[in-house]
Amino acid sequence: MFCDQCGAQLQSAEPRCGRCGKTVLGLIELRRSRVREHVRLVGILWMAYSALYVVAGIVVIVVAQKIFGHVIHIPNGPPPEVAVWLQPLITFVGWLILAKAAAGFLAGWGLLQRADWARTVAMVVGFVALLSVPLGTALGIYTLWVLLPRQSDDEYKALAQAA
Repeated sequence: MFCDQCGAQLQSAEPRCGRCGKTVLGLIELRRSRVREHVRLVGILWMAYSALYVVAGIVVIVVAQKIFGHVIHIPNGPPPEVAVWLQPLITFVGWLILAKAAAGFLAGWGLLQRADWARTVAMVVGFVALLSVPLGTALGIYTLWVLLPRQSDDEYKALAQAA
């Protein structure tokens, strides 16, 4: 049992809290919650991981534009027939990387705000991140460990309603 003011552990027979001195009117029992303890960290990690993907996406797009945008002027570069489709393909891949980063930012921000939809978005990007060895795999496993179990759904809904 814990004090409802300072959170100090109480003995069942104590009329007052030993730490803050408050008269014990109602005792609350705090139970450990995997979601409550980890959802903030998962949100922060998704935002940091997505920042890495933003940098990677921008680098890929810049490389595609600078190197393959002027292939005709590079003496030992690929033939112009290849550059016609290679530069748009690499640019498209860069935009896909940026879209993945945006989904991760959205999941992280939603988890930090305790939005109702954020759990679902985080699980989807967690499954996608499993393919990105090693950081994405670790973050995906951690995200799914926190948010996937059935009891996590109930706990997250309670957190979202409280926020």
